[in-house]
Amino acid sequence: MSTIISFNCCSSLTASKLINPRVPTKGSSFLSTHKSFSWWNRHFLPKCTSQKHVQCQLQNGQKMRSFSLKECAISVALAAGLIIGMPSLDSSPMAYVANPSLPDLSVLISGPPIKDPGALLRYALPIDNKAIREVQKPLEDITESLKVAGVRGLDSVERNVKQASRSLKQGKSLIISGLAESKKDHGVELLDKLEIGMEELQQIVEGRNRDAVAPKQKELLKYVGDVEEDMVDSFPYEVPEEYRSMPLLKGRAAVDMKVKVKDNPNLEECVFHIVLDGYNAPVTAGNFLDLVQRHFYDGMEIQRADGFVVQTGDPEGPAEGFIDPSTEKTRTIPLEIMVDGEKAPVYGSTLEELGLYKAQTKLPFNAFGTMAMARDEFENNSASSQVFWLLKESELTPSNANILDGRYAVFGYVTENEDFLADLKVGDVIESIQVVSGLENLVNPSYKIAG
Repeated sequence: MSTIISFNCCSSLTASKLINPRVPTKGSSFLSTHKSFSWWNRHFLPKCTSQKHVQCQLQNGQKMRSFSLKECAISVALAAGLIIGMPSLDSSPMAYVANPSLPDLSVLISGPPIKDPGALLRYALPIDNKAIREVQKPLEDITESLKVAGVRGLDSVERNVKQASRSLKQGKSLIISGLAESKKDHGVELLDKLEIGMEELQQIVEGRNRDAVAPKQKELLKYVGDVEEDMVDSFPYEVPEEYRSMPLLKGRAAVDMKVKVKDNPNLEECVFHIVLDGYNAPVTAGNFLDLVQRHFYDGMEIQRADGFVVQTGDPEGPAEGFIDPSTEKTRTIPLEIMVDGEKAPVYGSTLEELGLYKAQTKLPFNAFGTMAMARDEFENNSASSQVFWLLKESELTPSNANILDGRYAVFGYVTENEDFLADLKVGDVIESIQVVSGLENLVNPSYKIAG
């Protein structure tokens, strides 16, 4: 089973068993409980299923969490380990990658990382329209403005809103020209709603209604993201021939994962909304969505939850992945990494192996709740069904300044209730994972084949 590292005293960064810290991978040692262990590569088996009401039920009406000094110390130690180079995470029992060679951090770190999952997904779309980005950026900056207390914060928000409104008015014709012809009418309708919404946000700010700013910001950014998706006309590249017959997600899809939480007086159950990105990981996201449709994860337990990652996907029995009924063999998928600036993913090799030390990944391990495939440490193309969600603070491990980016295939982000991932424990049950949108983008679904 694979594992990951987290840098939060509030969500400790220890791996579930006690051997060598590693990076997320899958395989027999991917699980530390049921199968072989690998300190970091152990319990990364996340599950997805659930209903659309994205809410977590708290018994006392609020979430509470306490952490020991020991957990904080471990978190700091792991954070330091990531920066100086940690062993990689894999699924084999004794697999261990000692001190992977990493370039100097000054080469890797290029400005503050984006850690909001919604923003990461917007920037990951295969579009090139500067005008809509100039509307998007000041709306996203409102989040930072709201961190400033009092009147100064609202004054900053007002500047953000005015900048976004000005960019929309000046660039509207360029935005419309970038819409896919088949989606133009829908995109124009969204832009009209965005324009009205910005006027409403301006009134909210002028009325000094601070509490109403964030919900309206979220609504407006949803319009922006939908407009940007309307700029994508069709799937932008060909998947390599050897993988074309696999389940492929040619676009995006969303699932709700409903988890029943045990022995927690503050949290009974939670629904996590997850967006799967097939534009940047069609094979990986397609494999997962196909398994969701097979109800593979329904009823499965969380198999690792150590403050660094939450992991699941290791089925009962000797198999460490999904056994395809048509072949009676474990179905595996290749390592799939989309490099920023490239038109198609690279397959089968880590960016380190390719010598791409300066490369940025399109889907980085920046957000709390980043979702990726676990795999065997020494077999890049061994991922099957084991998945994990990363819990960490991206300020301490910005994009490509850690040992996960370019080594493990990210294929989605938890976009709602992600903070509650830190409350999950080994033994909590994934009641269901249900597709709520985008199933029509799944090509070659094996779940429809009898047997």
